[in-house]
Amino acid sequence: MDNLMTLAEVAAYLRLSKDTVYRMASAGRLPASKVGSQWRFRRDDVEQWLETNKNVRGDDRRDG
Repeated sequence: MDNLMTLAEVAAYLRLSKDTVYRMASAGRLPASKVGSQWRFRRDDVEQWLETNKNVRGDDRRDG
């Protein structure tokens, strides 16, 4: 299951704080699944999300 990443792994991969990744996942802004009390992220989904959102800043994503 190398394709699954933990919250800490995604935070390191995206160079964001764990709190930021947690908030984004909780709000549905970052593709994730909750397994019990822990978040899990598919690497392919995160990479696709990055590609789709590469030119978006902050809350601009809601406008377009």
